This record gives sequence, C-alpha cells and structure tokens, in this order.
Amino acid sequence: MKYDFHTIEKKWQAAWEQARTFHAPNPGEPGFDASKPKFYVLDMFPYPSGVGLHVGHPLGYIATDILGRYKTMRGFNVLHPMGFDAFGLPAEQFAVEHGVHPRITTENNIANMVVQLKKLGLAYDWQRQLATTDVDYYRWTQWIFLRLFDSWFDPVEKKAKPLALLVADLERGRFGVNFDGTLIMPATPQGLEAVAGTGASHKWNDLDADEKRAFLDSQRLAFLGEVEVNWCPQLGTVLANEEVTNDGRSERGNFPVFKRPLKQWMLRITCYAERLIADLDQVDWPESVKLLQRNWIGKSTGALVDFLTPEGDAVITVFTTRPDTLFGATYAVLAPEHELVHDLTTFEQKDAVEAYIAEAAKKTAIERSVDKEKTGVWTGSHVVNPVSGQPIPLWIADYVMTGYGTGAIMAVPAHDARDHAFATQFGIPIKEVVKAPEGHDLSKKAWEDDGALVNSANDEIDLNGLPVEEAKARIITWLGNKNLGRAKVQYKLRDWLFSRQRYWGEPFPILHGAEEANRGQIRAVPENLLPVEHPHMEDFRPSAGNDPAAPPRPPLGRAPQAWCEVTLDGQKWTREFNSMPQWAGSCWYYLRYLDNKNTTRFVSKEAEQYWMAPSKDNPAGGVDLYVGGVEHAVLHLLYARFWHKVLFDLGQVSTMEPFGKLFNQGYIQAYAYTDPRGMHVEAGEVVTAEGRPAAEIQGGKNAQFFHTGADGQRVAVTESYGKMGKSLKNAVAPDEMCEKYGADSLRLYEMYMGPLDQSKPWSTTDIVGVHRFLQRVWRNLVNEETGALLVTDDAPSAELDRLLHKTIQRVTDAMDRMHFNVAIAALIELNNALVKEKFIPLAVAERLVRMLAPLAPHICEELRQMMGGEGLASRAPWPAFDPAKLVSDTVEIPVQINGKIKGRITVATAATKAEALAAAQADPVLAPQLEGKTLRKVIFVAGRMLNLVV
Repeated sequence: MKYDFHTIEKKWQAAWEQARTFHAPNPGEPGFDASKPKFYVLDMFPYPSGVGLHVGHPLGYIATDILGRYKTMRGFNVLHPMGFDAFGLPAEQFAVEHGVHPRITTENNIANMVVQLKKLGLAYDWQRQLATTDVDYYRWTQWIFLRLFDSWFDPVEKKAKPLALLVADLERGRFGVNFDGTLIMPATPQGLEAVAGTGASHKWNDLDADEKRAFLDSQRLAFLGEVEVNWCPQLGTVLANEEVTNDGRSERGNFPVFKRPLKQWMLRITCYAERLIADLDQVDWPESVKLLQRNWIGKSTGALVDFLTPEGDAVITVFTTRPDTLFGATYAVLAPEHELVHDLTTFEQKDAVEAYIAEAAKKTAIERSVDKEKTGVWTGSHVVNPVSGQPIPLWIADYVMTGYGTGAIMAVPAHDARDHAFATQFGIPIKEVVKAPEGHDLSKKAWEDDGALVNSANDEIDLNGLPVEEAKARIITWLGNKNLGRAKVQYKLRDWLFSRQRYWGEPFPILHGAEEANRGQIRAVPENLLPVEHPHMEDFRPSAGNDPAAPPRPPLGRAPQAWCEVTLDGQKWTREFNSMPQWAGSCWYYLRYLDNKNTTRFVSKEAEQYWMAPSKDNPAGGVDLYVGGVEHAVLHLLYARFWHKVLFDLGQVSTMEPFGKLFNQGYIQAYAYTDPRGMHVEAGEVVTAEGRPAAEIQGGKNAQFFHTGADGQRVAVTESYGKMGKSLKNAVAPDEMCEKYGADSLRLYEMYMGPLDQSKPWSTTDIVGVHRFLQRVWRNLVNEETGALLVTDDAPSAELDRLLHKTIQRVTDAMDRMHFNVAIAALIELNNALVKEKFIPLAVAERLVRMLAPLAPHICEELRQMMGGEGLASRAPWPAFDPAKLVSDTVEIPVQINGKIKGRITVATAATKAEALAAAQADPVLAPQLEGKTLRKVIFVAGRMLNLVV
C-alpha cells in the first residue's frame, strides 16, 4: 500500500470538518476547559482576490497553523480564526470593469479562497469565519464609528470619554469655551478660575443651541473637517497617501492625483500620538516595526518661536527642534500655501511670488520633499530675529510645507543641510553658532552634530560654551519670559482622513439636516436602525472625470430616494454619501472573531476578557501572536491600535493594546519574465529552448527563455526576480502543488525553505525532496506491498532511544522558537536512522508521528490510526523527553597529529587522558601513523578532541 496522499488528505479534511475538530469554545460554551491556558494566534487576514491564492500567501498561514496545532498538543485552548478583508477600491474597480456587482464577485472570491485554504489542511475554526462585507459585521463597524462620533478626548485625563460627560463638565464649569470656539482648559483641578478681560466665555449655558452644537461637533473624535486631500478625478475618489505613487499618480489605474481641499470625515488620531508611542514599550514587536511607527508618528520636542515684522503688525510663528541655534537664523521661510504670504509680499515681488506659488501647486508632497536644487522667492519683506534683534529676509520655498509644524521655518544654514543648500543657492549669510571641528568648512557643508554654543549672546542671555540640551532649556525659558516663544511637543502624525467617494465601503451611519429647521446639523443614525446597508444600485460606478476642480459626486448620491432620505422625529434628513475606507473593517476584526455570532454586542465581555487576557508569555495582553507581512507595519497596525485604545478608554475592551506579540514573515520570491516590450508575461507559460518549463530551471542565467502565446509563437523574454504575485505574473498556485505532491509536502517545503522571517526563492523542483521524506516515513512504517505495519512492541536500542529523546528535545525547542526548518531537519535525521531498522519500535514510531503531526497532519492522522493510537494526532499530547537520555555514554572525538586531523576515536564520555591516548594508539587507522614516532606532548580536551605532538 503506497503513500496515497490524495485519498489520505481528502479523508482527514472531511473528518476534521465533520467533527469540528478545531472549534475553540468560548467560556460558558460546551467543551470549554477553564483549566487550560489560552493561546490566540492570528493571521493578518487576506484580501479575496479573483485570482485566488498563490504559494506565497500561505507561508504565514502554514506557520501559524503549525504553531496552533503544537500549542494544542501542549495543552492550550487555541483560537485560530480566519476571515477576509473584502471592501475597497480593487473590488469596486474589478466589478465596474466586469459589470458584476462587487458583492457577487467578492463572495465568489471568498468561496474560492476558502476551498484553497481547506485543501492545505489549515486548522482554522471555520465557525468563526467572517468578512468585513458581511452585513452583521459592518453593523458593528458602524457602531464603533458612532462611539468615536459620540466621544471626545479629555486633554486633562488624556483619554476618550463620552461627549455627554463633556457637556456635564461644561455645565459645572470644569471647562469653558473661548469665543473663537476652542476649549478653555481648567486652571485648577476643581475647574476654571475667573479670568478677566480674556475675551472668553466661561459659561456654557450662555451659548445658544447652534453655538453649543458647533462646539461639540468640533470636539468629536470623528468629525467633519476641510483638509487637503489626494483627489483622483478619473477614479472619482479621495486616495490615501499609500495609494499614491511617488510620481503623483494613483496606484490603481495610474491616473493623475491632485491636492485639493475637501470637507471630509476625519478621526482624531493625533490625540493619541503620545500614547501610541509610549505603549510600544509594552508589546513584544520587532524593533524595526516599532521604529517605523515612532518615525511615522514623528515626535519632536522643541519650541514655538515668534518672529515679528519690523513694524510689529504681523507675527510668523515657527516650530523648531533646535531653539538653541536661534542666534544663527539668518533668514525665514514660509510655505507657498501659508496664509500670510500674500499679506507680507511687497508690490515689487508680487508677480514673482504668485508665479512661484502656481508652480509649487503642480508638485506632489514627495517631489517637494526630496533632495534637489533648492528653489524659492523673496517676499520683499523681513522679520526680526527675536534674540539678535536683526531683520532677516522672509522667503517662500516649496521645501517648506504646511502639513507639519506651522508652515514656516527659521533657517540656520550653518547647521542644517537643506537650509545650507538654500543659503548657498541665494547668497544668504551663514553664521556659526555650534562650534564645528577644526578644519570643517561651513561655507561648503553644514555642521549638523552637537557641540558647544558660540556667537550666541545678547545683553540678557548668554548661551556661549553651553552644551546643546542646557542651551535649549535656557533659551526656551528666556523666550517664555519675553512672550516670544514657548516649549512645544510636535508630531508629524496627521488626523486620519476617513472618507472615500466609493460605493464598495461601509456606509456611514450619519444623517445631515435636509430642511430649514435642521440645515447644517449632523446626527447619528439611532443604534436600533443599524446597520445602514448598501442600497441596491445597477450603476455603482464612481463619477469620474478629468477636471480636478469638479465637486466630488459619490456613487451613493445616485441611490434611490427611499434610501437617501430619512425622516426622524418629524424632520427630514439626508444620508452621508461618502463611505468608509477599507481600513475601517480591518481595525477591529480580531475582536469580532472572539464572538462572531453575537447579535447584542460587538463582542461579549466574557469572551474578550478570556482570549485577550495577559499571560506569562504575553504580559501586555491582546492577541498572543499576530503574524503578517511587514508592509502593514505602520498604517494598519497604527489604526487598529488607535481604535482599540478608544474602545479601552470607553470600557469596551480590557487591554490597552490589541496585539501583544507581532511576527513578520518573509516573502516567497520567484523569477519573473518580460517580453521585448518590457511587459510581464505569465511565468507558467515560459519555457526553455528545449521546451522545459522555466520553473524547472534553477537560476537559468545562461539559459534562453521563450514565451508560448495563444497563437503558438514563441517570443524571447528577459528575466528578473521579485516577490511572487500577480503584478509580476510569477505566481504558482497551491492547488497545482497539492495535486502533484500533496498538501503535507507543500506545508513542509514552505517551512523547510529557510527561517520564517526571511524571504526565499521558490523552486518547484525542490519540493520533491520533502515529498520523498514523507514517502520514506511511510515506507519505514508501512509495508507497501501488503499494507502491514512495520512496527514492533520491542523496546528500542539504547542508541535509538537516545536519538529519539534528542530529537524530541530539538523539535520542541525549534517549535517554541518558530524555527520550523530546524524541526524538520531533526525529524529527517531521525527518520534516516530508522531506514536500517527492519521493524520500528512502537515507542519511536508513535512519537515520530506525534512530532510530525503539526507539520504534516494528514499523513500523521493516517499513520496514528493504523497504529491504533487513541483519538486524533491533532489532539494527542506532545511527547516529552527524558533529560537523562540526552547524555551519551560514549563520544566520538577527532584526533590530531601535529595539528592535523588524522582520524577519530570513540571513547567513554568520562574517559581520562590516558584512556583516550590508549584508544588512539590501538586504533587501526591511527596506530600506523604513530608507529616509530616519539610522543612529545598530549593535549586532551574531554569530550572534544585529542592532540598528539610526535
């Protein structure tokens, strides 16, 4: 009976599904065992593409599956769910191009991917499957959005709180409202102190209803704001920064993208900037990912400094991280978009300034930020350096932007490379204020490192000779006393743009006033009317065009009137026509997995507190292991952390962080091929001159490749190398590999290719090696002619028993560290040792199968059943090793003669120098080499080596 992987894999996949083997019951459900520790392992869920999975996708899924199976065998309650991130622009565009509703294409794609995943034998709890497009899922996405809409961030307690508590604080005088609509902070813990002549209103009840409503709307965590966005008229939608290429075009479709101001829904993530940085210390994440998040948030500690015009009729406020260099500021720069540019431009410079502003508007933010020859125009005006009292010229330049800081900078060319390049370009003075090393020429290059302050004194303050940090503290204090500046912590992080002009996204649960009595008002859809479902539309295409200034026309604006208009409390309202971005559903899916059938809460408190609880290996709590690609290191993880922290503040979840431990797997790479036009062709349609599939050629640098097209002609192509995927047309389907070699072979090969966190090249020919290993395991345990087991009840030899326990120890350690390639190597070594055995002791065979079961579960279920093992291999206990059996009675050591290894001897582990020498002199290989020689010196390292000098 040969190893029939087709039959075996279908048999056990059906058995697991029928028995719901991998279902993880929640607390209070039948089968839940509270005595076991929990382990929540999670994959970053996939997008259900129409082309399905390629062999690169399951790399992380197989790894988490192995670990989940292993943890189950170690006695854990394991939760391992799977779902689909199914909203977004690609699905909508695919549906538009094919004239099919996106729900139909999305659900078809999901069904196809589920079949592919199940073929791999992945031990997911399929009862918890979800998609962000499920109505009963996005109902709760809308519910969470309303928590943001109905909350504000208390700047004193530094946490989100219900908006109703802000109203209560305003009514009791804890906070006040300035006439400009901003919040007045409490002067004491008890509340506001009387402030005379400040132009402020401390009494909330003095405001009328419209003023109160406007103020509360301005404080919401989800708010409408006019911001500069990436507008793609030909896609008819706003794009996130990551959806725009470096040359200012849409990633999807390669259409032009323009910057323009639009009124959009925003989420106030900036309030959480400090917590998002500080709490990274609580989680077990790769340091590289933590650094990416810190850099994205971009915390800078410095000062706001006021530069007045000579007449004192205008103030330019700049943010600087180096206020200690203020004496070296020899010019100031405004962003072309700065609100004071026109007021401070002289008549003589007006034409030049306006022309420059027009040119800057054509550039993307990336184009403006890259290192290049600096450009700029003098406004014709000056501002006064507040420490020297000297007027300095005020310029505009496109390397200064309004997105960070104040849209204005003080320029210190002696100690900043960009400022130095600009000053050199336009002949502006360069003044040293931080002592550069001897021989450093400041006229050629800025000195940007630390040093003692020089040339930094006036009649009231002297910074000369001070180190940088002390100088910073002194100048900030001086500026504060002179009302010319103040300390400031700044962040690059901007509030989250949350609107998209798409059909295929979560509808907002928001209504806008549609009659005179409620004009301009916004309100939430009552919770009992959730979810707000998509209207049925035959034409869901975005309103595309070529005019970047044309107003957005979201597809939902063309929905039937019965959907667009709502009557509540006797008033007419219009629905919000924008939709949420794809990020919305992916921000919280890990929570819905915990309780995906709950109709009264987004997750029950009992399920959340159990599965997200801290543990010995995960003291921060949250998901115990989150595995996915490093491409999600910033935005997805940052957005999910933000939503989670809001839910934590509001008492909806029990942990401060969603993902306690993060692991980034590498990529599977493959050769890609391009035709003479430079267009990629399907790698599976590429052959050599001899007609062999290109996939069978390793490297093939000297081979000639041809593309076999539909017309039968062959076209020479060139070769490149990259991440497997549809863009390079170099994908290999897992279905093909499963059909040819079996899922167990594919699983083993992907894990055996190398360390999980590293990228590695795919080679179809190499999978044969692990397939032969499984065949050898089968032949070691089963007579292929008769089907009889080659297993005996006899005890293993001492040597084999020792190897077994060493293998258990090696595999256990490798599993704990997710070094699955090491575990497979150890199992191959043990299996090779069994080849010489006519019959395999049951004690060895049964433990080999249990160790192999997480990695190659189908064959192991079959072998365990044949050996009469009780229950499933997937639920069997993990084998233990005896430390006493790890120590061998004998050891083989090399023998050197005059520094060169001449042979090896086997001696007792506790052998003395004399015993080792006697063994060498008696060895048939070494004895002739010692005969007739005088022994001058014997060097013996117990258990390691014997060195003889003759």
